[in-house]
Amino acid sequence: MKRSVLYIGNKLEKQGRTVSTIDSLSGLLEAEGYHVITASSVKNKFFRMLDMLHTTFKHRKTTDLVLIDTYSTQNFYYAVAVAKLCRTLKIPYYTLLHGGNLPKRLDNSPKVSRKLFNGAKQNVSPSQYLLEAFRSKGYENCVYIPNSIELENYPYLLRKDLRPKLLWVRSFAEIYNPMLAINALKKLLNNGVMATLTMIGPDKDGSLEKCKTEAEAQKLPVTFTGKLSKSEWISLAEDHDVFINTTNFDNMPVSVIEAMALGLPVVSTKVGGIPFLIENNKTGVLVSPNNVDAFAAALSHLLSSATLGETLSVNGRSLAETYDWEKVKSKWHVLLNE
Repeated sequence: MKRSVLYIGNKLEKQGRTVSTIDSLSGLLEAEGYHVITASSVKNKFFRMLDMLHTTFKHRKTTDLVLIDTYSTQNFYYAVAVAKLCRTLKIPYYTLLHGGNLPKRLDNSPKVSRKLFNGAKQNVSPSQYLLEAFRSKGYENCVYIPNSIELENYPYLLRKDLRPKLLWVRSFAEIYNPMLAINALKKLLNNGVMATLTMIGPDKDGSLEKCKTEAEAQKLPVTFTGKLSKSEWISLAEDHDVFINTTNFDNMPVSVIEAMALGLPVVSTKVGGIPFLIENNKTGVLVSPNNVDAFAAALSHLLSSATLGETLSVNGRSLAETYDWEKVKSKWHVLLNE
């Protein structure tokens, strides 16, 4: 008999946010036969935390274990509160580590972090980057389970002669530095590269309006689609040849793995867990963060190279295949039944 799992996280897809791990992983686990209850989809942050705590207490007698999405910013305290309740109720819990800035959280909140992470049965890292960061701080109860995709949903298209059609997929937030994409496009155009840019994702902190204002002021060929469903942006990706990731902090972004699965060569800032995912000039191109000149130069080199685009397209797809759910799910079965 499969176990009963309570999954706590920000389940906000229906609130217009991007799909998060709780949205995808909960469904995959249910398909494997686990009984999964999730919380919370409440929009207001304070009431969302109350709903998380209420749901945990409500299902305390029927829950075998709790999965807690754990982030580095304000949402960190959701995990702290739920984990404390789990310890009080003697329910085993696992933290699922997200956010490239979690190592800084360990330094800034050492006492709270020790209670949260030492109290977990395991801390599940989707990247070798966070795994190493946590172990270097003395946390031995850590396990690596990478983010996964359902590979069959990502039709591969080999890119050879690259067109300067750029694709960016993320929530519009300062931490992801969407303005770098706008400025890199401007630099390419000034250098005579007739590039276009499509930016997909919902607004999170006002960054979308700033990008729109800048693109309009500079008369740049940028298309803003807003939030799209997974199938919609995968379909739109067919008409693009380069995926760009401009973030200032990151862990193991699923969007980059998805782009590789589709055959899109990736140019990304070299931050957080990205260098653990991408090998420069083999599975993608790495650039120093928040550097417009370097980012535009990397794009120009990629677009003008006779072979690099095809190399990244082929190798990126091969790498993405290792993150297929059919290959990753055995690790979850071991973890949830230990």
